[in-house]
Order: sequence, then structure tokens, then C-alpha cells
Amino acid sequence: MSPSSPEAVKKLVENMQADLRSLSMECKKKFPPVKEAAESGIVKIKTIAARNTDILAALKENSSEVVQPFLMGCGTKEPKITQLCLAAIQRLMSHEVVSEAAAGNIINMLWQLMENGLEELKLLQTVLVLLTTNTIVHDEVLSKAIVLCFRLHFTKDNITNNTAAATVRQVVTVVFERMVAEDERFKGLMEEPPAVQGNSNRRSVSTLRPSAKDAYMLFQDLCQLVNADAPYWLVGMTEMTRTFGLELLESVLNDFPEVFLQHQEFSFLLKERVCPLVIKLFSPNIKFRQGCGSSSSSPAPVEKPYFPICMRLLRVVSVLIKHFYSLLVTECEIFLSLLVKFLDGEKPQWLRAVAVESVHRLCVQPHLLRSFCQSYDMKQHSTKVFRDIVNALGSFIQSLFILPSAGNSSSSSTPAGGSVSASQGSAQGGPGSGGAGGGLITQAAFEYRGTWIPLMNVSVQGSAKATYLEMLDKVEPPSIPEGYAMSVAFSALLDLVRGITSMIEREISKQEQEAAMREEAEPASPPQDPMAHEVWEEMVNACWCGLLAALSLLLDASTDESATENILKAELSMASLCGRLGLVTPRDAFITAICKASLPPHYALTILSTANLSNKVYSIQGQSVQMVSPSSESHQQVVAVGQPLTAQPQGTVVLTAKNIQCMRTLLNLAHCHGAYLGTSWQLVLATLQHLVWILGLKPSVGGVLKPGRAVEGPSTVLTTAVMTDLPVISNILSKLFESSQYLDDVSLHHLINALCSLSMEAMEMAYGNNKEPSLFAVAKLLETGLVNMDRIEILWRPLTAHLLEVCQHPNARMREWGAEAITSLIKAGLSFKHEPPLSKNQRLQLLLLNPLKELSNVLHADIRQKQLECVLQILQNQGDSLGPGWPLVLGVIGAIRNDQGESLIRTAFQCLQLVVTDFLPTMPCMCLQIVVDVAGSFGLQNQELNISLTSIGLLWNISDYFFQRGEAITEELEREEAVLLKQAQDKGEPLNRPFHPAPPFDCLWLCLYAKLGELCVDPRPAVRKSAGQTMFSTIAAHGTLLQPPTWNIVVWKVLFHLLDCVRKSSSTADKEKIESGGGNILIHHSRDTAEKQWAETWVLTLAGVARIFNTRRYLLQLLGDFFKAWEVLLDHIQSAALSKNNEVSLAALKSFQEILQLVTPIKDTDKLDALAMDVSPVLMESLQVSGPGRPLVRSDSLAERLAQRYGAQASLPPPGEELDDSALWWSAWNTWYRIGTECTRPPSGGADKLVFVPSQPFLTALIQIFPALYQHIAGGFSMEDLKKLGVILYGAVSVPISSDTSPFILPSYTEAVLTSLQEAVLTALDVLQKAICVGSENLQVMYPAIFEQLLLFVEFSCKPPQYGKMETKHVANAKYNQAEWVALNYVPFAERSLEVVVDLYHKTACHKAVINEKVLQNIIKTLRIPLGLKYACPAESTWKLAVSSLLKVLSIGLPVARQQASSGKFDTMWPELANAFEDFLFTKSTPPDNLSIQEFQRNEAVDVEVVQLISTEILPFANFIPKEFVGRIMSMLNKGSIHSQSSSFTEAEMDIRMREEFSKVCFETLLQFSFSNKVSTPQEGYISRMALSVLLQRAQDVLRRYVEDQRLSGRCPLPRQQVTEIIFVLKAISTLMDSLKKTQPENVDVNVWAQVIALYPTLVECITCSSPEVSSALKDALGPFKDFMQPPVSKVQNGES
Repeated sequence: MSPSSPEAVKKLVENMQADLRSLSMECKKKFPPVKEAAESGIVKIKTIAARNTDILAALKENSSEVVQPFLMGCGTKEPKITQLCLAAIQRLMSHEVVSEAAAGNIINMLWQLMENGLEELKLLQTVLVLLTTNTIVHDEVLSKAIVLCFRLHFTKDNITNNTAAATVRQVVTVVFERMVAEDERFKGLMEEPPAVQGNSNRRSVSTLRPSAKDAYMLFQDLCQLVNADAPYWLVGMTEMTRTFGLELLESVLNDFPEVFLQHQEFSFLLKERVCPLVIKLFSPNIKFRQGCGSSSSSPAPVEKPYFPICMRLLRVVSVLIKHFYSLLVTECEIFLSLLVKFLDGEKPQWLRAVAVESVHRLCVQPHLLRSFCQSYDMKQHSTKVFRDIVNALGSFIQSLFILPSAGNSSSSSTPAGGSVSASQGSAQGGPGSGGAGGGLITQAAFEYRGTWIPLMNVSVQGSAKATYLEMLDKVEPPSIPEGYAMSVAFSALLDLVRGITSMIEREISKQEQEAAMREEAEPASPPQDPMAHEVWEEMVNACWCGLLAALSLLLDASTDESATENILKAELSMASLCGRLGLVTPRDAFITAICKASLPPHYALTILSTANLSNKVYSIQGQSVQMVSPSSESHQQVVAVGQPLTAQPQGTVVLTAKNIQCMRTLLNLAHCHGAYLGTSWQLVLATLQHLVWILGLKPSVGGVLKPGRAVEGPSTVLTTAVMTDLPVISNILSKLFESSQYLDDVSLHHLINALCSLSMEAMEMAYGNNKEPSLFAVAKLLETGLVNMDRIEILWRPLTAHLLEVCQHPNARMREWGAEAITSLIKAGLSFKHEPPLSKNQRLQLLLLNPLKELSNVLHADIRQKQLECVLQILQNQGDSLGPGWPLVLGVIGAIRNDQGESLIRTAFQCLQLVVTDFLPTMPCMCLQIVVDVAGSFGLQNQELNISLTSIGLLWNISDYFFQRGEAITEELEREEAVLLKQAQDKGEPLNRPFHPAPPFDCLWLCLYAKLGELCVDPRPAVRKSAGQTMFSTIAAHGTLLQPPTWNIVVWKVLFHLLDCVRKSSSTADKEKIESGGGNILIHHSRDTAEKQWAETWVLTLAGVARIFNTRRYLLQLLGDFFKAWEVLLDHIQSAALSKNNEVSLAALKSFQEILQLVTPIKDTDKLDALAMDVSPVLMESLQVSGPGRPLVRSDSLAERLAQRYGAQASLPPPGEELDDSALWWSAWNTWYRIGTECTRPPSGGADKLVFVPSQPFLTALIQIFPALYQHIAGGFSMEDLKKLGVILYGAVSVPISSDTSPFILPSYTEAVLTSLQEAVLTALDVLQKAICVGSENLQVMYPAIFEQLLLFVEFSCKPPQYGKMETKHVANAKYNQAEWVALNYVPFAERSLEVVVDLYHKTACHKAVINEKVLQNIIKTLRIPLGLKYACPAESTWKLAVSSLLKVLSIGLPVARQQASSGKFDTMWPELANAFEDFLFTKSTPPDNLSIQEFQRNEAVDVEVVQLISTEILPFANFIPKEFVGRIMSMLNKGSIHSQSSSFTEAEMDIRMREEFSKVCFETLLQFSFSNKVSTPQEGYISRMALSVLLQRAQDVLRRYVEDQRLSGRCPLPRQQVTEIIFVLKAISTLMDSLKKTQPENVDVNVWAQVIALYPTLVECITCSSPEVSSALKDALGPFKDFMQPPVSKVQNGES
């Protein structure tokens, strides 16, 4: 309810009346005047209430009268009355119904009461109510009221005292509040005129309004009072304390700063009164030094500092600085300097404590600090106040560690500095020398070199809550607990850093935003004012040294995690701020500090000395304080033990929890403020590297570091605490490098450079020892590269250049990671979705692939392995999009060398296989040639045979691809070619391309062929074989695609070149035996020397080339130099055929055969299409004729389309015109003749020389060629040529065979089989003979030559040919292992030849040439040899065949001879024939002992046949036959009929072996001839008769001798020979008798009869013989005599006929 509401007023009136009534009641007896006044007052009030509507205003007007009774009441000094009155007055006051006059009266009355010491508390209350409820009290009244309160404050009563103090404080506040309110009221009405400057009249305050004037007077007097001067306004003050005065001053200054700032009068007071006062009061503190006391050395005793005043002064100073800094710049400089001095170690502890609290208060006001910096530090000739404050704090903290705090019972008092070194040793083992045992460490504290200082929680962050500055009731200096000062100083430091950094950061951000906005609004705006920047820089420059020194020390001493955390945060924010402002030195210094703290104590400080900061001395306030190196004895929890990362292992190092904490800060710094690190990245990374090393983190995929163990063994020990931390640290490390994607380009470069140089150091360190290297830098380079793929171009070159160096490092682990990094980056780069994509940004693609190529220069196999695995993955993932990168990738695949080992080559080859199987269609055609080269190089590598072979297979696949995609490739290549040609012309150079003039597609083929050609002369036989087969197959399959002119290159540059190389290699190949390869591979004996292996190659190559000449003859003949090529080919065939290798020579002949089987090329145009065309023409026609639909048009084959494209349709000859081939064939004949002559010429040397003898298959093949060849040259084949042929045939047949092959070639001796060579020879002659047969007349002159040749062969049956001077063993008696060479069994051959001769003679006996050349005579002459030898022939069959042949030949030849008798052409034949008969029938050779009886009889039958021939073919025509011949025949028959016994028979066989049958026939023939009536001449008859009489005479003798012997021998049997002889004679007699019977009687001579009859008695005498055989023969002989038992019809006279 408001005091002016009707109810309130009504209540007030009632209450007043009630009060007055009470008063009158109380004073009724003792104080009547009072009573009356009270009663009149009641009336007065009623009247006012009744008359006035506004009762309160009326009351106020009359307040003097209304109050009067109460004042009088107070005057009674009666407590009860006084209390009542004061209460009533208060009620009036509270309703504001007291006028100024009344108020004056009240104050006076109160003053009296005060002087009387009555109702003191009530008085204070009343004054307070009076002053607070209204503003009517001013000037003297006001001053009186204030003095009244002051005086009550100094009473003895404690309660009054305190209440009065409170009242004074409130009253002073009220006075100033009134002034503020007054200013508000007048605000804006009028500006007060400026005060006269330098107004020294302290009372002249005429310019001020009333309330302001009161305030001014009050403040001025307070200053007077504190200064112990008399007050001007507060009259009546009796006493005053300085402490109270200072408190009042402080509260006014603190609560009403605007009063002083807005009114010059007040400002003047501040400057002129307050500041001098403070400075004056400070003096005892400044002069005082602890420990000097009032020693006699000082001239005057020094006033001792007084805690209450000192503390209050500091509070005032704090307020002054806080609010009036701008007014009191100079004064503040003094205050601040004093404050800094109070922190000195020589000052009393309490003084330092309150000073540090005051400094803390400043530290939480960053803007103030900035002002200091601007006003002092940045001005010339001014104290560097800000710097001093910071340094003082630092020194203060250091001094707490170094100087034992005086009066501090828990720390020993050692002289300053004395404890430093002494305590180090003992501190490590047990409690430090400071007496602080290890057990106390649980409390948060700092410990340094034995000094242990606990850390208290003194204030909330950011607010300076003081303890001792608030001890206003203490008079004696309090005892400061240990660690309090340290704790405050610590908070001050942290708040200072926090304040400054956050303020500056905010301002920087704001400035950047504004700049950005301005940039948008008006791009060309001027930059920000540089002032702000200067201030920031100055602030940092001023404070960083001190801060760093203090923070480093604290960090080292800190034993509490949260304290450590705070220190690190401070260092971190300072480092970041310096970085932002571009202050390199301080930035690096702070970072170094964090780095040092992260590493183990005394850990190779050289690591950080690169920054040149480790030994910097920061000057702090004159003292030289070195940057503290970490002390080792801090009682820290050890969490890890690891190995130091140094070149020489030095045992282990220890990591504490604090190190790990620092490490996390470092990570945080790098992560959040990486952009400002610049060059100090190096420091940060170096440290992280060492920590990572000690903790044993190893890089894994993508460069992420994972906990892993070093190879060196269990040197790393991690506690569980740190084990759980490791993944986190590892994660932060990764995040740190991930965040590099947010760095700007420059910062990123700093980071990369730092990593590179770090890596260089690691490389240096890893040289020369096999200790595990540090891979931190490499791993992180990789990680950084991976996250910055979007701008990879800017860092690619430095990044990869460095990694390439790493890849060449001798340390395998180092290299491996270098390669891992570089390959991962390349793969990532290629798969990253760049903008624009790589397909449109070829430059970037090549840039990314380039390092891959560079890796090829590295010699280490493991790196190449990585490189190739990378290529494989690139192919698998990005193979389709490589485009222009192909040459580079193929270059990498192809950069293989033989010294690189199998696995590498295998990997590279996998890549190539992938390319060939999957990517040929996607790559530019220009690269196809590279693919061919690369595939070829894999063929040529000699590490892995299978790869070489497979790569040849790839070349085949590639050729297939060329074939299928021919047109597309051609088009693309021609487009490229046009571009290149133009470029070349622009430069004025010729186009540099292999096989240039040929079209580009053909060149591609030529490259392929050339590659295969190289492989065909590889040192390894398998490769050569495979390459050769592939090459010839490719040329065969796809050769049609080439343009005709290109064939020229194929023939000369590819095929003949290859042949030359192979020939050369074969002829120089090694003949040493190759040991079985690899132990498990057996080499066949036919391949066990290099020479034999090369032979195989030669064979293949020659065959291949020949085949091409055969199949592509049509094409090749159109080339101009076909004849020349043909000659070259023949030359190769010849040299191969004459090579001293059976395999080669034989194959050469096969090739020869192949090219001779050529038919004249077909004349149809489809020849070109023969390969490309799949549907046979017949089928095509039938298809076209097919249904009613559209006829099927034959699609052009590829070859045709290409042919049209080049417009060079092969020019075909018009039909019917034959190509003239004869020259080719004669060239072939010459070659054949040369080969034949060379290879059949017998060796000239002696038997001891090693000679090469051509093999049978070779000779066979050679001879077999002749028939084919002959067909082509028959037309011009002359006698001369026939002679040549004969020489070769003879030579070939004469060649012996080596003993080790003879079992395979020779038939066993008993079989009469021809060898294939002999067959061939006969075939050759047969072909010729047939050709002559059907040929023209003039050919027939060759018959005799053929006979001659054949007869030569027939002779072989008896005397085998000699091969030079070589010794050959006859096959029959050759033991294979003794004879080197074995002569063939020529008998079957000779016999076959003989048969041929007979056949041929059969056909040709009547030919002129045959007659003229005495062929028959030659035949007989030849046959004479076997016939004469008979049983001495090598084979029995020979003479038998000779006989039968002779008989056949004679049966044909004799009639011819008889016809030609007159011509004399056969004259010489007859003697030859007679000799032949004689040699045969009366052979000198004896039959073999083992001849069976049946055989003998068969042989005899042959003899009989001959005699029969004589009797039928010769004797009947005796008149046409020379006489000498007939004479010889007769004597032969004669000789035959009286054949004597042979002495070699056994008894049993005697009768058979006497050739009785033969004798009988001879005898018969003789007789028949003798008794024939056709005897042409008497002489002949005479011969016959002579012969008969001799025979009969001989018979007579034998018989007689037999009878004689028989008689003499008695019972003994006669010798077998004699018996046989007698039997023979008896048989002859019976034969004679038969003949005589058959003959015409007139033809028989009478003497003969006489002789025959004369035998009879002798025969009869023989009857007594005892031998049954003789008896039977005798019986046969006697039988015919019966015809003589009757006399003949006619009588013959005189025995004459």
C-alpha cells in the first residue's frame, strides 16, 4: 500500500494522534510542557486533516510544528519518552512529511542526544531514515548528520561502533547516489560550463549543483582525513582512522566511477588529492626490506609496513587502475611499478601475497592490460609496464621455488640458490631435500628440485577472488599458508594468458569478418588500420618471454594432471596466437616448450636444438633466468619405457603420464592450429616422431600408426594406463593429418616440407645400420597426401620426389614404406574423383603416373615388386581409363632387367598378361607397338623360362587382336600418322618411326615379326623353338593383311635376317656336352650340346621360311627381286644341308623338297582371300541362288578391304600366261648338284682323322628330291647332267654308316632288304628311264649311261665300294662296338639293280644306242664277276640271280646278236660270254662244308640249266657264231662230261657230289652235238669224235683198274672215292648207249661202235664186285647191250661209213 494512498494517509494521521497521546500520557507528571505541546499537536493534526484535501502536503508545510512535541520529548532525555519520540519522527520521515527546517531541527536534537550518549543505535537509525527517504538535507545539515555518525563510530561500545560504521558507509553512498540521481534529472537540459582549469580554491565549487556539491565536499574531506589533515566541511569531527577512511574512499571510487569521470572537479580531486595520498602512504612498504629491520646500517629507523593500511591501499590502487586508468595514466604507471616491486622476494610474505592478489585482479582484465601495453610499452621512454608485470609474476614464481619462503615452517631455510644443486641427487631416490616426502604428492602441488609447493584452489577461472585483500578486520599481518602465493600467481598467469589470447583472437576474427564483408561490398577497400595489429604484436612480444619462463618451470614442476592441463592449454593458446600474428620466434619458443615437455627428461635435446631455442636466455627483470630444462626427479607416474630414436641405441627412456599429456596437447595444437604452425611443423613433427617411436607405434595401411612392436625385442614396456591411451593417441595422430585438408596451400606446404626434412633425418639415421628406421614421416606424408587428393597437384612433386628418394634407401624397411606410400598415393590419385575428371585432365594423369615410372630407376627388387603390384592394381581398377597414361604404364611393365630376379619378372608379367587379355581395345593404337616391345622383352629375359614362353604366346594373342581389329587399328594409326607427319614437317625433320615407308598398320606387324625374330635367336632352345613356331604361324595366318611392298621387308629384313643369325649361331655353337639341367631335368642325348640345340632352331627356321616361300609364292613372285630371294633361300638350304649336323642337313633337304613341290600358282583372284575367307565359293553360289529373297552379298574379307583401301589390288597376270619358272628350277638343280657333290665326296684325310659322314636318311632325302626336281628340268636335261647325277648316286650309295646307328638302318644279314637310300637311287634311275622311254629319240642315247650306272651297282654284290680311305668292317663280321663304320650289305641292292638291268634290257635290247654301246657285252662282263666267284660270293643268292639274269638276258640278246652278226657290233661279246660260262661252270671256289645235299642238287640243276641253254640257244646256230666260241663251248662240254671226283667229299655223299646229273647233261649235249648231222665243218665233227674216243678210253681204264683192285683187296672194301668213280663211269656208259640209240646210225662213227662193244667184256668182269651201289650201276650199264645181240641190218665194210 503506497504511503500516499487515502488509507495510508488515514492510518498515518491516526498513528500520529496515537503517538502524541502516548507522549502526553508519559509526560503528564514529570514534563507538563511536553504534555501540552503534545495535546496541541493532536489538535493541529486533526485540523490539518479536516481542512486539507492533500493532507500530506499540508503536514509537510506545518512539519516544524508537528515535529515540535516530539523534539521536546527527546529533550527530556528520558529513555522511554525518547524512544517513543524517535519512533514517531521516523514514521513522519518515512512518509516524507518533514520539511527542510524541521529536518534541521531534528538533526540538532539528534546531535544533542549524541553528545549525551543517549539511544545511540536509534539515533543512527533515525539519521539513516532521514537521509535515505528524501533529499532535503544539504550542506551544513548534511555534514552535521554525517559527522554525528562518524562520532558514534568512535564510541567505546562495540555494537554502536559497528552500526555507526555501517551507517557511515551507507550515508556516504547515499550522498553520491543523490548526485547521480541529480545528474540524471538534469541530463540533457544544459551543458554545465567547463570548470576553470587549475582551480586551486578547494572550497570554490560554485559550478556544482547541490547534491554534487555535498558529494564533492564529502570526498574532499575524506581525503583530508586520511591524510590526517583537518576537514573543511565535516566540522566537529573528533577522531578518524586511516583504515576506515581508505575503505570509504575505495567504496566511493569503486561504486561511483562515472561521477569522477564526468565531472572535472572530481577528476581534479582524484589527481590532486587521492593519488599523491596513496603514493605517500605507500612509502614505508617500498623502503622496507625483509631482514634489515632497523639495523644500525641505515641512518634513520625505517617505518615498518603496516598490514591493514598496505592492504587497503592496494585495494584502492586496484580500483583506481580499474576505473580511472584513462584519467591517471602517469599515476597508474607509478602504481603498477610499485605493485611489481612488492612482489620482490625481499618483501614480507604477506605483502607479496596481497601484491600477488592485486596483480591477479589486473590479470583478469585483458582490456586493461591492453591499455597498459598501448600507454606504456608502446611509448618511447616509458616503462614497459605490461612486460614488467608479466616478468614479475614469472620471477615471483621462480623465486618461490628458489628461495625458501621465510617463516614457512615446512620448507627448510637454505640460502637463496643454495638448494638448487644440492637437492638434485637426493631427490631422485626418496623425498626431496625440501622435506616434502613422496607421500604428500597425492595433493595437487608443484615440486621442483626438492621444493614442494602445494596448489590450492584459490579462485574460479577468470575471477580474482582475493583472500588477504579482503581481511579488513585483521590488524596483524596474517600467516600465509604454504603454496597460497604460488596458487594465486599460477591463477594470475593462466587468467592473463586466457584473457589476452581470447581477447585478441576475438578481435582478429571480428576484423577478418569485417574485412570480408567490406570486400564483398567494395572490393578495392583500404586495409584495416594497422594500429590494432601493432598492439597485439606488442602485447605478445612484451609478455611471451616471461610467460614462457614461468609456464615452462611450472609445467616441469607440476605434479597434478589438471594443473598440467591448464599450463599446457596456456602454452598452446600462446603458441597459436603467436602463429596467427605471424610472430615466429615466440611461436616456436612455446612449441619447443611443449615439445620438450612431451619428451622424456634429458632426452636428446639435440632434437629440438634445430630450433635454436633450447639454450636461449630470456631476460626477466634484470635477472638472467635460463629456460628451465626439465628436472628428472619429479615424482611422476611412469607409464611407458621405450627405446630412444637415435642412431646409436642408448638403453631405454621413460615416458611419464605428463609426457603423454603433453603429447596430447601437442597433437591438439597441430590439429586445431596447424594453419599457424608454419615452419614449426618441423618441431612438432620431430617430437611426435620420437614419441611415436618410444611408444612403439608402427605405420599400417594408409599411413595410420598402430601399436605394434619393434623388431629389436621387448624394449618397450607400456602400462595398462597408456595401453588404453594408445589407440586414442593413434586416432588423434591420424585426425591431425586428416585435418591437413583444411589447411591453406601455404600451411600445407610447410607441413609437407617439415615431413620431408624429418624423413631425410630418419634416412640419414638409418644409413649404415640395420636398426629399425623411424617411418613416422613417411607414413604421415602418405596420410597427408591421401587426404589432400583434391589439390594433389600442388603437393605432388615435392611429396613424390622425396618418397622416391626414400625408395632408394639401403634400409629395406625404410624403402618398403617409401614404396608403400608412393604406390598408395598413385592408386588413390587415380581413383579419386577429380574435377575435372582425369580423362579430361591428361596433364594431371601423367603427373600422377610419373613417379611410378621413376620407380623403375630404383635398383632394389622389393621396390620394383611394390611398383609392379601397384601397376597390377591400377590395371585392375583403372585400366579402362588410362588413356594417355598407357605408354608410361607399359614402360614400367617393360622396365625389367635380367638381374632382377624371378618374382619381379613374374609380377611384371602378370601385369602384361592382364593388359593383353583385357586392355588392348581400350588403349590408344599408338601404344600397341609398345605392348609388342614389352612382350618381346619378357620373352628375352632369362630368369624364368616359362614366362619367356608364355610371352611368346602373348605375342600370338596380340597378333590375333591385330587381325580381328585390323580396320579400326588402321584408321586410328593413320590419323595419328598424319598428325605426326605434320609435326615432323613443321620441324623439318623426317618422321622417326621404325620401318617408316610402310603403312603404319604394316609397321605394327613388322615390329611384331621383328620381335619374334629376336626371340628366335634367344640363347634358350625352348624360347627359340616357341618363337619360331609362333612367328611362322603368325605370318602364315595373318600375312595376307600386309601390303605387297611390305612383304619385301618381311622377306629381307625379317626372314633372311633371321636365317643369317641362326646360321651364324649354329656354326659357332659350343659342342661341349651340357650337364643335365637343374638335376631334375634330363636332357635327351640328341639335345645335350648347344650345337645340337641350335641345330633344332636352324631346322625350324629354315622349314618356316621354306613354308612361307611355298604358301606365299604367288605373292612373293610379284615382288621384283623374287629370283634373288630364291637364290638366297637356296643358298641357306645348301649351307644347312652341308652343315656337319645330321638333323640340320636332313631338315634342309625337307625344306628343299617343300619348295620344289610348288605348283605354278593358281590364277584365280581369290588367292588373297584363301585365308580370310570362311565360306567356300560353292557354298556361296548356292546361297545366292537360294530363295526369292535378296541374294546374299558376300561380305568383303578383311584382306580385300585392306587391299581396296590401299588401292593396290595385287596385279595378277592375265589368264593363260605362265610365269617363267625354268630359271628357278635350274637354280634349284645347281643347288642340288652342289649339295650332292659336297656330301658324297669321300674324305681325303687318313683313317685317324675325325670325319663327318652324311647320314643315310639325309642321303635318302637328297636322292628322293631328284625325281621331283627332274619333272621341272626334264626338258633341258642333258647327258652332261646325267653324268653329274651318276656321280652323286654312286657316291651316295658308297657312304658307310656309323656302327651305332647300323642296327636301326641295316636289315639283319639274312634278310635281303634294300635300305631306303638304295630304293631312292633306283627310283631316281627309274624316273629317268621312264622319261627316256616316253621321250624323244635323242633322249634314248642316255640308255647306255643308265645301264652303265646300274651295272656299277651290280658289281657291289661282290666288291662293295670304297668310301675314300675309310676302313669299314663288313657287316657280317662287324662287332658293333669295334668298327666305327660299317659298310652296308650291298647284295640286295646289287641284286635289285640286276633285276632292273634285266627288265630294262628286256625293253631296250633292240635300241640302236643299246646295240652300239655294247650293252650286252657289258652286262655279261659284269655278271662274270659273281658267276666266277660262285660260292665265294658274299651272298649265295647273288650268283644264282646272276645265272638266272644271264639266262634271261641271253634269251633276249642272243637273237639280236645273231641278227647283227654281220655288223660286227657283237664280236667282242662272244669271248666275254665264253669266259663267263667257263668261270661259272668250272668255278675255282669250293662249296661250303655245310651245304646240304638238297642244296647241292639244286645248285647242280642250275648248272644243268646253263648247259641246256647252250644246247638250245647256241649250238643249233653255230654257223652264225664265231668258230673259236663254238670250239670253247665244245671243250667245256667235254670237260664237264668227264668231271673228275673231288677229294673233299665224305664217303656217304660221294655219288651225289660228283655232279653226275651235270656230267650226264654235258655228255648228252656233247653227244647230241657230236652225232648231229648238221655238222657244218669237218673240223667240228673231228672235235666231237676226239672227245668221244677219249671218254671211252678213259672208261675202259677205270673199269680195269677197279677189277684189279677189287681182286687184290680181298674182303676189304675199296676206298669210297674209287667206288664213286666207278659208279660215275658206269652211268656215263649207260648215257652213251642211250645217245647212240637215239642218233641216226649213219651219224655214228664205226670206231665208236667198236670201242663201245670192246667195253663189254670188262663190264662183265666187274660182276664179282661186292658193293651194292656198283652192282646197281653195272646193271644199268649192261642193260642196253641187248640191242647188240642181233646183228645189224646193213653190213658195213672196212669199218668205213
